[in-house]
Amino acid sequence: MSTSDSSASFDPDPTDVSEQGKAASTVELFFDLVFVFAFTQVTGFLVAHLTWAGLARGAAILAAVWWAWVCYTWLTGAAAAEENVVERLLLFTAMAAMVVVALSIPGAFGETALVYGVAYFVVRVLHVLLYVRTAPAETRAAVVRVAPGFLGGPALLVAASFVTGPLASGLWIAALAIDYGIVFVRGVEGFTVDVGHFVERYQLIMIIALGESIVAIGVAVGVDALTSGPMVVLAVLLGFVLAVSLWWLYFDYIILAAGQKLADVSDHAQTRLARDSYSVLHLPIVGSIIFVALGIEQTLAHVGEPLGLVAAVGLCGGCALYLLGHNAWRYHDHGTVSVARLLVAGLAFALIFVSGQVTAIAVLAALTVLFVGLAAYETVFSDDRNAIRGRHLS
Repeated sequence: MSTSDSSASFDPDPTDVSEQGKAASTVELFFDLVFVFAFTQVTGFLVAHLTWAGLARGAAILAAVWWAWVCYTWLTGAAAAEENVVERLLLFTAMAAMVVVALSIPGAFGETALVYGVAYFVVRVLHVLLYVRTAPAETRAAVVRVAPGFLGGPALLVAASFVTGPLASGLWIAALAIDYGIVFVRGVEGFTVDVGHFVERYQLIMIIALGESIVAIGVAVGVDALTSGPMVVLAVLLGFVLAVSLWWLYFDYIILAAGQKLADVSDHAQTRLARDSYSVLHLPIVGSIIFVALGIEQTLAHVGEPLGLVAAVGLCGGCALYLLGHNAWRYHDHGTVSVARLLVAGLAFALIFVSGQVTAIAVLAALTVLFVGLAAYETVFSDDRNAIRGRHLS
């Protein structure tokens, strides 16, 4: 095709599936506020540990936090866990435990490791308990089938708090592998997906993650910084525009095609697609936003200086990972990729290698130009985008 940016075009009928099915409840939205705090804490952890080990540990913490959110999203989509008073109280208890998890993130590999591990284990135990209490028989059997992984992985995080060094890191890796892997080894047959509700929940968590970029700006800039000169104000505006472009590239049309794809399949194929495309493949997308937030925070702290290598990897690598995550998601669902997004991802990654020779604000400006240009190109010239938006609006 002449103006498409892919090897083959999307082919869904892109109705807005997020408007179908039940809407997200106020309890779910309230529960998500804990994850606003948790994402902010992960960014803070990365800022305080600007090393390769810190970057890896921050990614591991985010993976655990993300999987907790994923598990509760599947729960509240399949069963009304908040309607019964006892179940509502159990959900709020899980929320309180998640607050403790978030509070303990700064020392999750140190002085608060045991608090983090125990609180996280409680969050996951309550998830299994609520699923068993509220789900229909077929889903209850599926939960019991995967419960050894859902509880065994978090139990290893408790064990990791009693050791240090490579052994602790090994236990974390094993914990995440077991927790994530159980739904592939034993499958997701028996689980159910309310497509409209499910897609809406992932749209909302993306808004929360993107909000972390805005929070990063607020954390890094105070009154003194704002009055120190125009460069800081320019960096603030660049960071905001970059965040807008990240929103645009996710919500403008990609989510429409992906949501319809999920609605077009059924039964086991649908739950497998939900597991792969949303629960797993959204992790690098959300994680990339956290890394970008780290880079924006560091840019605002060092506007006129070069970024450190780890911060540059966070900012430039995060931008590249964001687009690569989109392409992985698109390829899994549709068997196509966006060449334009691959190209911009490559250019964003290449900026890492020049970040030591230019100022932080110059790197941020280059990334902003790249992402705004990509969004503008797709909006005007992409056959896929215009066809999908046209059908959606008709």
